[in-house]
Amino acid sequence: MLGRFDSAISQHVPVEHWKGGSEGDSPTLAWLLFHMTYHQDLAVNTAIRNHPPLLADHRDDLGVDHLPPWAGLTESEDAEVTIALDLDRLVAYARAVNARTREWISKLSVMALDSVPTNSYRLANLAGIPADGEMSWLHAMWDRKPVSWLVQWECIGHGHGHVGEMVGIRNRLGLSPF
Repeated sequence: MLGRFDSAISQHVPVEHWKGGSEGDSPTLAWLLFHMTYHQDLAVNTAIRNHPPLLADHRDDLGVDHLPPWAGLTESEDAEVTIALDLDRLVAYARAVNARTREWISKLSVMALDSVPTNSYRLANLAGIPADGEMSWLHAMWDRKPVSWLVQWECIGHGHGHVGEMVGIRNRLGLSPF
């Protein structure tokens, strides 16, 4: 998704527009990039690989260290997250997650795609995202999902949807290259 983001968004939309929206109620480019990257980070690094998310090492640099660990996961934009984001560090975080995913998937055995990780346990214990309360929807959505689902949805489908949304924002900003 990062390649598509680079070619369709970052090459055409100056970074000073990333926190401003187009007309209407659309989210910002910064929010969408952070949101889809964090979902991928949690899916690959935490739910599948049983590691803390890379975000844990980037929270301070990104400017979100004062926010709860689930900030950025909802589909609705959280203005507090967007305002806090350091955009240069956001791109670095997105590149780090993309590189880690690429590295992991290049060595993945197809037999692993059918395995079902303990997603909810890992989200709670490695990422600090509680299974009850406002994040119960994420635990329920990922519960008993195999690795293949996490890759297909969180790394591909979810990202494609949000990059498409970003293209619409780019176009409404009058920055389409076509």
